[in-house]
Amino acid sequence: MRLAPRSLFGRLVLVLLGGLVVAQLVSFAIHMHERGEALSQASGMQAAQRIADIVKLLEPLDPAARRRIVQVFSAPPLTISLDQPPLGARDLETQARASLFGAMLRRFLGDGRAAAVAVREGRTFPPAMRAKPGFMGPGAHPPWMAPGAAMHFGSEPGFSFVAQVRLADGALVTFDSRQSAETSGWPYRLLLSLAVLLVAVIAVSLVAVRWATRPLKALADAADELGGNLDRPPMQEEGPVEVVRAARAFNTMQSRLAHTIRERSATLAAMSHDLKTPVTRLRLRAELLEDGELKKKISQDVEEMESMVLATLEFMRGGETAERVQPVDVIALLESLQGDAAVLGGQVALEGGAARPFVGRPQALKRCLGNLIENALKYGKSATLLVEDAPDRLVIRVRDRGPGIPEGELERVFEPFYRIESSRGRDTGGTGLGLSIARNVAQLHGGTLIVRNMKDRGLEAVLTLPRQ
Repeated sequence: MRLAPRSLFGRLVLVLLGGLVVAQLVSFAIHMHERGEALSQASGMQAAQRIADIVKLLEPLDPAARRRIVQVFSAPPLTISLDQPPLGARDLETQARASLFGAMLRRFLGDGRAAAVAVREGRTFPPAMRAKPGFMGPGAHPPWMAPGAAMHFGSEPGFSFVAQVRLADGALVTFDSRQSAETSGWPYRLLLSLAVLLVAVIAVSLVAVRWATRPLKALADAADELGGNLDRPPMQEEGPVEVVRAARAFNTMQSRLAHTIRERSATLAAMSHDLKTPVTRLRLRAELLEDGELKKKISQDVEEMESMVLATLEFMRGGETAERVQPVDVIALLESLQGDAAVLGGQVALEGGAARPFVGRPQALKRCLGNLIENALKYGKSATLLVEDAPDRLVIRVRDRGPGIPEGELERVFEPFYRIESSRGRDTGGTGLGLSIARNVAQLHGGTLIVRNMKDRGLEAVLTLPRQ
């Protein structure tokens, strides 16, 4: 299964949007990392400054006064304890942010005072700290905090800076500074900004890609139209330099093709006119012969030669004609061909119908369908015409009950002057141009013509004509 779009527009949009989304994701990841580091450093600096101020406040006080002050200042996000044991050696500054926090704290303390720092991950405070009298847990609150305001703090996700500072009299003060989870939260304003930017860039990309690929679509449409109408209006030579050059080259090609076709048509018309004179003379001389058998053979040869010349000229015209396009009653056309075949002893059955006329060239369509019916009668002795009408196309099937065609020959029968070996006799032979001319007419109308063997017996020619 192909996942890539088939159109150039889709592929350009996919590449642009894919690159944009990847760039946005990488930028967002870098921003989140730097934002987390910045918020962590900023909150750590604030906590270190507060710890240093509290240490300076506790330094000159006696133990009883210290406990009263600790009870006042110990409240989330900063809890203070005077009864914690020293931190273990393996916990001290084992992380980069603990080292950074320790350096900031020692700088704020000054006097070369030592401080031990550790980082504790988790959603609650250490049980030992919560059990100490100096610790104010989730259920407690200082006098200046409303009851219940801090009850959920210990359950918030995040981490804590645990710092221990020894006072001058040997007392060990433990500080647990809880860092809010906001340092790793989602920046919704940034996400909204990125989303707005993404939508804007997508809209601009769609417009830009559509603008860039529109000339290619116009060129493709002109090339498709050129196959059925060499006299179509030339492309407009406007837009970017590359588009103007492509349009000018296309118009030049169209002009040269039209000139070549006109010269060829003039040559064929002259040949047709010139060939009529000797053919007419041969016909008149044949009429003067007294030998009836010889006269009949010469007349047959003249008629066959005239038929071959006319068929060859029509094929070389490629189905082109000055005939105007007009609505054609397809059923009436098929009925007239059915009547012509009946006069010559041919059996032609007509089934189906058309809801409305088909817009095309009547004489060209008559020649195309006449060739198909003639081919079916020649090799199958009878023909069945099936008409299937649809809103977007008209399908005409011509079936016979003949021997069919070998599978390897089904496409070759459309080659000019090609005939299956068994049909080269005078009675069933021909010029080998009937199906070639029929396909040219189908292509002139933007349609297709194929032949295929039926399951039981016989051949089916399927003419598909698109409706406008």
